[in-house]
Amino acid sequence: MRPLIFLLLVLGVTRPAWAQREETLSPDTILVNGRIVTVDAASSVRQALAIRDGKILALGTTAEMRTLATSSTRIIDLGGRTVIPGLIDSHLHAIRAAQTFATEVNWTGVRSLSDAIGRIRDAAKAKPKGAWLIVAGGWTERQFAENRRPTQAELHAAAPDNPVYVQLGYTWAVLTPPALAALNITSATDGVVTGPQATIIALFDRLPKPTLAQQIDGTRAFFRELNRLGMTGVVDPGGNNLFAADYQALFDVWRRGDMTVRVAYSLNGQTAGKELDELRSLTALLPQGFGDDMLRFNGIGERITLAMNNNDAPTPAQEEEYYQVVRWAAGRGMTLTMHWNSDRSVGRLLSIFDRVNAEVPIAPLRWSIAHLNDASPESLKRMQALGVGWTMQDSMYFNGDQLLARDAAAARRTPPIETARKLGVVIGAGTDAHRVASYNPFTSLQWILDGKSVSGASVRGPEETPDRVNALRLYAIGSAWFSHDDDTRGSLEAGKLADLAVLSGDFMTMPVERIGGLESVLTMVDGKVVYAAGPFTALERGTR
Repeated sequence: MRPLIFLLLVLGVTRPAWAQREETLSPDTILVNGRIVTVDAASSVRQALAIRDGKILALGTTAEMRTLATSSTRIIDLGGRTVIPGLIDSHLHAIRAAQTFATEVNWTGVRSLSDAIGRIRDAAKAKPKGAWLIVAGGWTERQFAENRRPTQAELHAAAPDNPVYVQLGYTWAVLTPPALAALNITSATDGVVTGPQATIIALFDRLPKPTLAQQIDGTRAFFRELNRLGMTGVVDPGGNNLFAADYQALFDVWRRGDMTVRVAYSLNGQTAGKELDELRSLTALLPQGFGDDMLRFNGIGERITLAMNNNDAPTPAQEEEYYQVVRWAAGRGMTLTMHWNSDRSVGRLLSIFDRVNAEVPIAPLRWSIAHLNDASPESLKRMQALGVGWTMQDSMYFNGDQLLARDAAAARRTPPIETARKLGVVIGAGTDAHRVASYNPFTSLQWILDGKSVSGASVRGPEETPDRVNALRLYAIGSAWFSHDDDTRGSLEAGKLADLAVLSGDFMTMPVERIGGLESVLTMVDGKVVYAAGPFTALERGTR
């Protein structure tokens, strides 16, 4: 028996007929001479893998995989580089970020305020007079060497002929004189507008929106940026400043077959007191899971009702209104994710989940709570008993210094990653980008492993720090669980989708402090090259 036939039978690949040509069972692509971190149950590390029809056909040694090759098989020599499953952010506002990515000024990862203002200056030179220059988030003053925010005067000096708007999270924004004039704002001292959150959300909604063509360009560009960082999937939780019409750019990219990131998206109700009616209307012809492997409806959230959003003391009437929405969602078999920040009040949310669970089991629906950085063991046990997952973000990378100053003991266990993992709570890693955080998964992975804030302060202690393989699990198969995809992606195993990233350095052995600088040099989705750099650049050209 030929080696190819024997190996495929061992791997469980059935040949339709012995008379079928061996060529029909051969791989399209083989990656050889690598360090393939599979993130499977055994934490296996392989040397090579074979891909056919968008799925992983087999893994093993380079010699074993070469025996599968035929004259039509593309062989890619990895030169010893590390391969990981394509990363999946379990809570990234990607649809919203993509809309404006081509027209915004990006301060993500910029290390000095002078460089950040330089980007404003460069954008002003590249755009016509009067064009808006918008920094919509993804930065903090603590990332800058100067450790401060920009002033109106600095921004206006960099772009005197353009309206400039710079937003910091949902608490602060600064506008230059042309921007204030364009929006008819007369009461902002030194151009500064401060929260509450609703104020900043409403202010952003007044800014000019990119055209549909710009939104489509931005979607393609943002997905490519994510591919550059080894990302192949996102779970998008809806959120602020995102309405039904805002999904059209994403749908256009999907219709054209240009998706390079898999997107599972949620829908929010937008009108206080009318959320259930809105969600019923939006989902009347949109059942849970509707879509394909690249774009799929994933239920409701992260804001279910406006009255319960960021509300640590909801009234009985508000809780009942919330129950009615989530009970309806459970009856429709919908996944749900809920934004909740504080452990001191999350018991009220979990009690509503308990009430629903008594009527409709929610564990198969894969409901989740987002954020909850201070989750107690008691709350985590309740979540585990209900089958509720936890989407955990790196907000302490940006905000850990404040918690450390306020309560060092609490900071040491925030967030309680290892406690949750050992209790059996499903955890998906992510960023909550891009308004309040960077979308870079390697920044997040470094923070998961060292517990340090952007300023370099040690915040979380080693007792809540996973090892490197488990950190990768959070960003791969852990996140895939939240979109019901952990059986098809999130690890590099035979039969799963061939979504992977070849890294610029060895994630498993390099110094932790260098992990944040990693990039992908080759990203594949469905076994197709969607991003290539350095020695692999020609592979991407060959796919166009």
